[in-house]
Amino acid sequence: MERAPTPPPLRLGLAEEADVPAVVALVESAYRGDGSRRGWTTEADYLDGQRVDEPMVRAMLRQRGSLVLVARQGERLVGCCHLEDLGGGVAELGMLAVDPLTQGQGVGRALLAEGARVAAERLGARRLRLLVLWMRDELIAWYERRGFEPTGERRPFPYGDLRYGLPRRPDLWFSVLERPLP
Repeated sequence: MERAPTPPPLRLGLAEEADVPAVVALVESAYRGDGSRRGWTTEADYLDGQRVDEPMVRAMLRQRGSLVLVARQGERLVGCCHLEDLGGGVAELGMLAVDPLTQGQGVGRALLAEGARVAAERLGARRLRLLVLWMRDELIAWYERRGFEPTGERRPFPYGDLRYGLPRRPDLWFSVLERPLP
């Protein structure tokens, strides 16, 4: 029996302007369309349309208190996430995406850990917050296993803002989860 080749080591760092098209393609592949169904993070049953576009990612890179982290294996971008300083010692982690063919290999876990470290060290955060579509039980459980707890707060889905997708159902909203940072 032949073994699959060992993937190159994972390298984590900050995204740069040249990474924008690859970040958009990665996020879209993880969340939207039939190709996203190869992984477990798909939102294809709940949303059509785009998840993010190049102007949105460029704005994330330029905004003060905002960082985009990327994970690479060799030259290939296999994961990313966005961090934003909300003030008051709270940072929000969003857009956590892993290539559907690479999911289950620890990339998301590594990005989440690096995001927590960077939020504490570079943004001065004491708490890390994230928003998850309420019906994503498996994803919420994954975050809970990594120390996040539901706050009980709900955030509305931005219906009518096509930059975030075309809802396939009328009852979308986000659960807010948080965890303390060391």
